[in-house]
Amino acid sequence: MIQTVSTSSPGPTVNTTHDQELRHIAEDLEATFLAEMLKSAGFGKARESFGGGVGEEQFSSFLLQNHAKAIVKSGGIGLAEQLFNSLKAR
Repeated sequence: MIQTVSTSSPGPTVNTTHDQELRHIAEDLEATFLAEMLKSAGFGKARESFGGGVGEEQFSSFLLQNHAKAIVKSGGIGLAEQLFNSLKAR
């Protein structure tokens, strides 16, 4: 979501909203990174026995993404914070 900022005196809500958007973007990027790392580590691969077959394989990316979002929500690995600070400095 792109927000237009007025050139008149911007209030504190503009900065707060902008910071919230930057934090959300940073957390999404960390979650995507973590999902790829989990995928590379083999997390979410179909099991040999009692696996869900093709359906499980097709939806495993959603499971990985939700696990990654849960990791970020519980504190993550600190990548989102670093990204947020870098984006905010710009």
